[in-house]
Amino acid sequence: MMQAFHWYLPADGSLWKQLTADAPALADAGFTALWLPPASKGSAGIYDVGYGPYDLYDLGEFNQKGSIPTKYGRKDDYLRLIQACHGRGIQVYADIVLNHKAGADATESVCVHRVYPHDRRIEFGDKTEIEAWTRFDFPARSGKYSGFTWNKQHFDGVDWDQRRGEGAIFKFCKPDSAWESVVGGEAGNYDYLMFADLDFTERAVVEELKRWGLWFLAETGIDGFRLDAIKHISFDFFHEWLHAMREGTGREIFTVGEFWCYDRTVLELYLEYSHGAMLLFDAPLHLAFHHASRQPSFDMRQLLTSSLVAENPCQAVTLVDNHDTQPLQSLESPVDFWFKPLAYACILLREAGYPCVFYPDWYGASYRDRGGDGNCYDINIAPVPQLPALLALRANLAYGRQRDYFDHPRTVGWTRAGDPGFANSGLAVLMSSGDAGWKWMELGPGWAGRRLVDRLDPAQPALVVNADGWACFTCPARGLSVWVAG
Repeated sequence: MMQAFHWYLPADGSLWKQLTADAPALADAGFTALWLPPASKGSAGIYDVGYGPYDLYDLGEFNQKGSIPTKYGRKDDYLRLIQACHGRGIQVYADIVLNHKAGADATESVCVHRVYPHDRRIEFGDKTEIEAWTRFDFPARSGKYSGFTWNKQHFDGVDWDQRRGEGAIFKFCKPDSAWESVVGGEAGNYDYLMFADLDFTERAVVEELKRWGLWFLAETGIDGFRLDAIKHISFDFFHEWLHAMREGTGREIFTVGEFWCYDRTVLELYLEYSHGAMLLFDAPLHLAFHHASRQPSFDMRQLLTSSLVAENPCQAVTLVDNHDTQPLQSLESPVDFWFKPLAYACILLREAGYPCVFYPDWYGASYRDRGGDGNCYDINIAPVPQLPALLALRANLAYGRQRDYFDHPRTVGWTRAGDPGFANSGLAVLMSSGDAGWKWMELGPGWAGRRLVDRLDPAQPALVVNADGWACFTCPARGLSVWVAG
């Protein structure tokens, strides 16, 4: 799949139209799915990236928050994009944000406790009343699609008191502890993330989100979901919600969740709670790519050892970078440009995992924003030149038995023996994070005597596989070679 956006796209309502025009070329390049950004109207209107959701039913149709279109376009453009993708055999995954709501229409008086930001289990100060932005009436939509409105009963915390002009984390006073119990363990309890936090112990909340989900699937025809911020939501919610979506539509509905954690055991625990309802992004693998690209002493033998894909290959979506890891973002940890071809070879040419390509690595990106130090920075991300070739190699040649050679601190590789159903399939990958590398690797006896060439550098001298099915493969310093029949 492609993550078909990044954080700093221009707020001009053009993305849906651009991707509609590009759908044929993306299909020809080998993409079989697009992960699209949140389509619902955010609290900042056309300037909202989509993660501050105001009205889930407004897909760029109503004049709310200062605009009819979202940052990415109007509803009609969104629907045409989905149809164009389907016409070229591309599935569409919608990014949905259910953890919180933003941009309320009015405040309400709410009884709260203040809690410590670094341990939300600990209250301090006296119980007090605040004015919280918790009324969502959607007057411009006037009840179209849904008459449900939101109030303080549907939330369990906010971060702003309008009465005092105070910012803090305010936990609502409810009969039971306001925070949900089975969530991420960071900050003691990571239920609260931002804005007005939905209370998933309220059945009215769960049932309304089910109604919205079935409406959204019927209205758009999308094929699956990318679920945002799932570690902040009760772990059992999405098992119930996705079951309702699948039962209500009779469709599989591919789903990947964003549980951004670098500890694989935590990801595996969440997968147990979800009962196989979704895949997860392989954050530990991304972190290994980041470290490998920045640390000269990084041991390439350990590149995959802590990854989710190494232990749960069928439930891992592998990636190099995303909108949260790009420069100037909250989880900034970009993979340096020189290492990106190596990282993409790891996710595209190996047998395990569902790989995701990031928009700037295909299209490039330029933007300016303020860093954490208060200074402004100009960021330019160039397209990864090897990506088209790697996608073609995945589609045409990356088949058959895989043999791994992660046995050297700088130079590692693997082979794919090929499949008789795919002409001339099979390949050998060698990469080095240091000096030019070489390694004996086996393709198998069926390759004996065959000539091989480096698909990424035709100027490299050809190799011949020996009588036992082995060859001595080479790659450039801090570089990548992919050897194929030639």
